Amino acid sequence: MIAIDNVLISDQVVSEQFLCDLDKCKGACCVDGDAGAPLDKNELTKIDEVFDVVIPYLNQESISEINRQGRYVYDKEFGWVTPTINSKICVYGIKDKQGIVKCGIEQAYIDGKVSWKKPVSCHLFPITIDKSSNGTTEYMNYEPREDHCKAACALGKKHKLPVYQFLKESITRKFGEKFYEALDATAKHLQTKK
Repeated sequence: MIAIDNVLISDQVVSEQFLCDLDKCKGACCVDGDAGAPLDKNELTKIDEVFDVVIPYLNQESISEINRQGRYVYDKEFGWVTPTINSKICVYGIKDKQGIVKCGIEQAYIDGKVSWKKPVSCHLFPITIDKSSNGTTEYMNYEPREDHCKAACALGKKHKLPVYQFLKESITRKFGEKFYEALDATAKHLQTKK
């Protein structure tokens, strides 16, 4: 376990290797899960801010489901999450010509139409962040999907890309540049001790 500020980081975040292989998994992390993507409270406002720009990217089934459930829903176990269609694909998920599920919010971001990329929990995958009951400590864990992420784990090993390096942008987005630098320095120090 690595401790930086008030964050406890699983050793696997620095020891395991990962590189998304969308051609193989087809964006399964947007389709398969116990609920939609977890949302920080401030992200509810972000969804509201970008919604009108994002909606043209979505298919009719997603729009109907958003009209029925709302732009975000409260789950007893996970808190605020994105809605899903039949407990499967996220309502913000869109399929490209190759059948790969991507994020409609992120596509609007790539197209330069919004300045918010997507929920940070999606950006951090396969890392999850949990908070202690009193909210003072956060736990960063590496939790790839056993079946869907096999190709990503293999590709990460092939390229020798540690999870935390693959997720540099999202970790920096969530915790800041100094946090990432401390994590990188710790990981490199641990590597020299092997």
